[in-house]
Amino acid sequence: MEKKVSVIIPAFNEEENIANVIDKSKKCKYVEEIIVVDNKSTDKTQEVAMKKGAKVVKCEQQGKGYAMEEGIKSAIGDIVVFLDADIADYTNDVVDRLVKPITEKDVDFVKATFDREGGRVTELVAKPMLKILFPEMMQYQQPLSGMIAGKKQCFEEIEFDKDYGVDIGILLDMVKKNVTMEEAYLGTLKNVSKDWKSLEKMSTEVMVAILKRK
Repeated sequence: MEKKVSVIIPAFNEEENIANVIDKSKKCKYVEEIIVVDNKSTDKTQEVAMKKGAKVVKCEQQGKGYAMEEGIKSAIGDIVVFLDADIADYTNDVVDRLVKPITEKDVDFVKATFDREGGRVTELVAKPMLKILFPEMMQYQQPLSGMIAGKKQCFEEIEFDKDYGVDIGILLDMVKKNVTMEEAYLGTLKNVSKDWKSLEKMSTEVMVAILKRK
């Protein structure tokens, strides 16, 4: 039976880029629906997403983890793909790359890996902590990547952190569940660098997510 994919895009004030991410998501033949979870945006994210044909779900609790959970609840596909809304240079086959290990090899969970500049929280916080507490996790090049795919059932069986710790939390929980996992290379991606105040908050939430799983 052909697999059906739900693409979920958590978004907060992404009116300038959301159409691009939706268009890239449509390129995969397995995509059944594209869900944009509007996480209390104050711009035209919702209007742009609807014009592009995406299903818009409102999430009134601020936080990426809350938005991801709302997306899961609304998804009808048996495979779920999460994409970050703020990346402008996804390749046309980004969804195909993420779902290929699932559709072809029945892998349970896929984590994106990619080349990029920066990654300050990844290199200065996440990787050093993982090296000490979870050395077996060092094989994952981008542990904080928000571009992931997996069988919907696997996501339904874990509890999402509600903040910036959600992505590393999902990875650690999937490893703990002993699901089959692979990385998918997405090429070179650019991301908007956050200010130091935002990085402090992100670093703290990532550390909490790692420490509470030790």
